[in-house]
Amino acid sequence: MDSKNWIFLSMIKFLIVIILFVNTVISAYSNPNIQARSAILIDYHSSEVLYELDPDIEIYPASMTKIMTAIVAFDLIKKNKLSLDDKFIISDNAWRLSQAGYSSMFIMINDEVSVDSLLKGIIIASGNDACVALAEGIAGSEENFAQMMNEKAEEIGMTSSNFSNASGINDPNNFSTVRDIALMSAYLIKNYPNFYKLFKEKTFTWDRTGGEPIKQGNRNPLLYKNVGVDGVKTGYLAVEKYSLASSMIKNDRRVVAVASGFENKNLRSSQSLKLLNWSFRNTNTFEIAKKNETFFDINTWLGKKNNIKATTKEDYYATINKKELRHLSTTINYNGPVHAPITKGDKVAELVIKKKDKIIKTLPLYASEDLKKVNFFKSLLTSLNYLIWGDV
Repeated sequence: MDSKNWIFLSMIKFLIVIILFVNTVISAYSNPNIQARSAILIDYHSSEVLYELDPDIEIYPASMTKIMTAIVAFDLIKKNKLSLDDKFIISDNAWRLSQAGYSSMFIMINDEVSVDSLLKGIIIASGNDACVALAEGIAGSEENFAQMMNEKAEEIGMTSSNFSNASGINDPNNFSTVRDIALMSAYLIKNYPNFYKLFKEKTFTWDRTGGEPIKQGNRNPLLYKNVGVDGVKTGYLAVEKYSLASSMIKNDRRVVAVASGFENKNLRSSQSLKLLNWSFRNTNTFEIAKKNETFFDINTWLGKKNNIKATTKEDYYATINKKELRHLSTTINYNGPVHAPITKGDKVAELVIKKKDKIIKTLPLYASEDLKKVNFFKSLLTSLNYLIWGDV
């Protein structure tokens, strides 16, 4: 082979290496490549799915089940049907779980334990015994409580889940998907913000009967990294391996990740954090409209004011890849100026959100105030002025 051909082939090989390297970098940038069996990542405010890996295959949620156990209790407290100060007597059934090698709060039989302590034992210490005690205290039996869990799951919209116990211990009839767990986690954060604070507590000390107080740490490893993670719940079953529902908040933006099937604890921690960080590094979420808080000026005709403010009846957030930020746009469409009189609540315009030339959302805009029409003489004068000068 002569020197020219050798140089040409060398250049080709070099270019191939460069192309492969660039493709690898681009792939890593656009895909977090999580080492799990099933995973999903969503933006909390926009509900946009940012990443998914077989999110609808059936999993055993293990201790992530306890999120629903807490939700049922929180819901009853919110409705004044249960109090944090209420106390339940611990049954033999609940006590035995603390003796069976499961994660436990270590309550004793015939103890009277408050709902507040049981919830902390469930959320922070992941106590299976506390789950049974709470379930029996609320519903009479764990079976009855499981029915309440399933009713709540249906209300939330968890279409691929069934709960058969309050703790998530081995039962083939206790199943879910990472998509449903993410939906449940977001529901928890949105509807019980004050109670949700318990999920970031790092320790719980139980002043048990018949022994020294037991101090236990939260099993969520990401809480100890000080990166903005404030929940939610770990899980482990031999058949499912390690799982984690997690949530991170930065500068008022929150994301929720759920993944299952990690081979070990280290992967559960590192891969979940990788997934959360990827979302903030690659995407942004913008508050486009907030119900009764974001106002848009709408021009009016023959009203006592030349414009009124309009707002939406729902919150709307747009999540977009950072590489596409310049393609996000909003416009207000209406046949204007809008003729008075206008009644508060009247639809007066539409807010159109686009990514490139594609409409991703159209939000109706409603008048936030009444606007009376000017009297006859002012109306006549305004109309004549417009006909002569074209000045609205």
